[in-house]
Amino acid sequence: MKRVKLMAVAAAVVAIASGSAYAGPTGQINIPSVDAKSLKEVTINVSNNVRFSTDSDAGPNLYDIGVVTGLLPYEKIKLEVGADYGTTGVATKQPMTYNVKLATTEDALFVGLPAFAIGGYNLGNITTDAINSGTNAQNIYYGLVAKTFGKAGRFSVGGYIGDKAVLVNASKDGDNTGVIASWDRTISEVSDKLWVGVDYMSGNNGDGEFSVGGSWAFSKQITLLSGVTFYNEKATGGKTAFTTQLSINLP
Repeated sequence: MKRVKLMAVAAAVVAIASGSAYAGPTGQINIPSVDAKSLKEVTINVSNNVRFSTDSDAGPNLYDIGVVTGLLPYEKIKLEVGADYGTTGVATKQPMTYNVKLATTEDALFVGLPAFAIGGYNLGNITTDAINSGTNAQNIYYGLVAKTFGKAGRFSVGGYIGDKAVLVNASKDGDNTGVIASWDRTISEVSDKLWVGVDYMSGNNGDGEFSVGGSWAFSKQITLLSGVTFYNEKATGGKTAFTTQLSINLP
């Protein structure tokens, strides 16, 4: 019965909001994190990225629903995989994308060692005319290192590379490589349920952005994140957007 209720919540959110801009692997707001699912953990992510502006140059709204799960039975090293169904407000020929991540926890081998993660997201087939084909398969690969400094929170930094056919704009002056970075912290002084974070992805492409947001865990099963995303270049990323991301952990 609990699972039926959780699925009903997910369906309701999809119906009301139409889906998150970022689902993909376990992440911060719009970039991946070093966190990963353990064996048998399953999370459904439902996200929306809705523009504040309705101008013709504001960019499309982004909708996504995905599922991610862990595959390894270890506490300090984890492997997660996932799949997403996303749209950009227009018809897309490849709505399905996939993600994979291998990650270690902090202090995995010795005290003081940072956490590490490597992986890929928005993975899928690339056509020879990707820009005009409607594909959203960016094939982004990344590496991350993260360290928590007590009450100062956790700091993460890394880099990414993606497919030029999708990330570089039509005039060929965009970027398909760059830096990803973030800061996040659970505000335990208020509640262990409250989390805040910021993240950044460099590059003149559709994904380059700076985001701020926070989430509240209503229960062990349901967490809702909301935030604001500012894109690096309006010509490629569009105008500022409001994101909501619902995470449903299946028992």
